[in-house]
Amino acid sequence: MHPMLIETESTPNPATLKFLPGEVVMEAGTRDFATPEEAEASPLATALFSLGDVTGVFFGRDFISVTIAPGAQWADVKPDVLGVIMDHFVARMPLFHPASAAGIGVPAEEEGGFADDPADADIIEQIKELIETRVRPAVANDGGDIIYRGFDKGNVYLKMQGACSGCPSSTATLKNGIESLLKHYVPEVTAVHAV
Repeated sequence: MHPMLIETESTPNPATLKFLPGEVVMEAGTRDFATPEEAEASPLATALFSLGDVTGVFFGRDFISVTIAPGAQWADVKPDVLGVIMDHFVARMPLFHPASAAGIGVPAEEEGGFADDPADADIIEQIKELIETRVRPAVANDGGDIIYRGFDKGNVYLKMQGACSGCPSSTATLKNGIESLLKHYVPEVTAVHAV
């Protein structure tokens, strides 16, 4: 059995590092864990939170983003995080506890989304398409994800996850970047909000 090489990449948020195990982490969708309670759905997330300095875990398609507490140093935490991730993949552990509903992605509309007006269906379709093709691939590079949450009277509501959610620069760049992109293609959009 060859030793597994896990690559790490920095993200725009100094507290967050991306870990790439070299294989698919989640076949579909992404998962964001912001508390040890949320992490209980996943043995890997639980193990990472139990290190003590970890305050956020995010699963992407081929990476795991880990965020550490203010004051913690990556130099101290990184070997432990690498150890936990390596043990997980070498042992072929399931990402989620079997038969927990947690492994099932919830469509954005169902969890605290905004009720979309059927009259806006075409606009919403365009917005979702742009987020899917333009926005999410760019954000994935930074170790995060963006989820469409709703459209109401010209306002687009998006949820940011992973490295994007706690990063001070991200809200500004994201809001401006995404806002100008969406406004450019969809004139009905007047503002973009993070929820």
